[in-house]
Amino acid sequence: MTETAFHRNNHYVPRLYLKHWATTQRRIQTYRTLVSDPRVPLWRDHSIEGVAFHAHLYTQTIAGKETDDIERWLDSEFEAPAEEALHKAISDKRLTPTDWRRIVRFLAAQDVRTPARLVEALHRWETELPALLDRTLKDAVRLHEKAKASGKTLVQPPSAPNRDSFPLRVTTEIEPGEEMGKLKAEIVAGRALWLHRMPELLTKTANVLHQHRWTILAPPRGLSWFTSDDPVIRLNYYKENNYDFKGGWNNKGTEILLPLGPCHLLFTKVGERPVTRGGEVPLPLAKLIRRFIAEHATRMIFATEPDVEMSELRPRLVDAVRFQDEAEQLRRWHEEQSAAERKLRS
Repeated sequence: MTETAFHRNNHYVPRLYLKHWATTQRRIQTYRTLVSDPRVPLWRDHSIEGVAFHAHLYTQTIAGKETDDIERWLDSEFEAPAEEALHKAISDKRLTPTDWRRIVRFLAAQDVRTPARLVEALHRWETELPALLDRTLKDAVRLHEKAKASGKTLVQPPSAPNRDSFPLRVTTEIEPGEEMGKLKAEIVAGRALWLHRMPELLTKTANVLHQHRWTILAPPRGLSWFTSDDPVIRLNYYKENNYDFKGGWNNKGTEILLPLGPCHLLFTKVGERPVTRGGEVPLPLAKLIRRFIAEHATRMIFATEPDVEMSELRPRLVDAVRFQDEAEQLRRWHEEQSAAERKLRS
C-alpha cells in the first residue's frame, strides 16, 4: 500500500476556490497589502499553488508524532464535497438543497481556517484563558475531594477530553506524608488550541448557518468581485463609515458574504429574507461591497486581472522592517509551536 504524502504546505484558501479567478494556466493576479519596497509592482501574476498557504499551519503533534489529520479532514469533509456545488453556483445552474448545504459548510470552514482567525483567537484567549484555567483547577479540586471522601485514590490528575490534542496539562505537587499540596494547570495558547477547537466549531456551532436564507448576487456591468486571503466577511453595518467585521454566525442583522467568483457573491443577512438569487447589485452597493472585501483582506487580494481601483480601496503599506518581521515569524512558526507542544506533554 502506498503512503499518501504529508501535507506540509497548508492552503488556508483552497486552490479549488481560487481557481474561479484563475486563467486557464491556473494563474491568478495577486495584490499584496504589505510590501518591502515601493518599486514592487501593484499586481503580480502567481500560480494558485503558490499563494495563500503556510508551512505546517495545521500540523499537530499527537503522541509525539506530527500529523496532518486536520488538513485531510478539511479536504474530505468541506472542500471536496463542495467543489461540484461551487462550480454549479458560478455556472448559474440550479442548486439542490444538498448543494446549498455543501456551499454553506464550505463557507464555515473557510471562516475558521485562516491565519486571521488564529490571530483573532489569540487576542480573545488573552482574556478568556485565565478564567478557563481557574475553572479547570476548581473542577480538579472537586474531583480530588470527592475521590478522597469516598476512600478512593486519584492516581492521575484530571485531564481535558481529547487529551492528546488539547494543549492542557494539570499536575499535582504533594509532599510525602502531607495532606495538602499544589495543583498546577498549564495551557498553550497557540496552534494546538486553535486546531483542537476547529472540529467542534464546524460540526456543532456552524449548524446554525443552515437556518439562514442564502442567495447569490451578481455585480453590475463593468464591475466584478475579487477575493482575498480572508474571504468570509461577517459584517455589522450601521451606517456609512460606521461598520465592523465582528459579526456572528447567528447575530441578527449580521451580513455574511463570500465571493464565489468574479460574478457571484454568496450572501445572507441573519434574520431576514434575501433578495432573489442572481439579482444584480446596484452600483453604489456593489462599490461598497468591493470596499468591504478589500478592507477585510489580511495580506493578499486575488483577481482574474489587475483591478485599477485597488490602490484606492486598499492602499498598500510599504514597510521593509515589518515585512521582514512577518516573514521571520512565519519562518519560526512551526518550530516554536512544536517546541511549546512537546514541552507541555513532556
